[in-house]
Amino acid sequence: MAGVHFSFDNFKNLLDLNIGISDRLDENRAESFTLLYCDFSGIEQSVVDASLLEILRSSDSIVNDGKNYFFVLPYTDKYGAEIVKKMFDDFFAKYLDSFLLSYPVDGETTKEILENMQDSVSTFFKKELHCLDRFTRDY
Repeated sequence: MAGVHFSFDNFKNLLDLNIGISDRLDENRAESFTLLYCDFSGIEQSVVDASLLEILRSSDSIVNDGKNYFFVLPYTDKYGAEIVKKMFDDFFAKYLDSFLLSYPVDGETTKEILENMQDSVSTFFKKELHCLDRFTRDY
């Protein structure tokens, strides 16, 4: 199995699409999808690629800016996303800096979700995700 890799330029559109699908199909407004951020710094690209093939489902989406990877995990709540994160930790035999947010609990719009991701990663890891600036400023 493997997720589908999208260009980072399409990240906003990918989130907009998942929000639209969730709004159309999920009447309960449960955690319709979870966005998982992982910092793969210090890991060889071939090893990262192998992990993506082994861990992700074909319905999962991937975007990355360098070693900053973002995974859109449809119909996955935070508990399920934590399992995916632990699988990455186990695969690399190290704890990865990561954070996860779910729609709509942690943001009702793409802008809110990405702003909350930036704020959370900055607070917990003292790392700025400037790669998301273009998506949060363009609204």
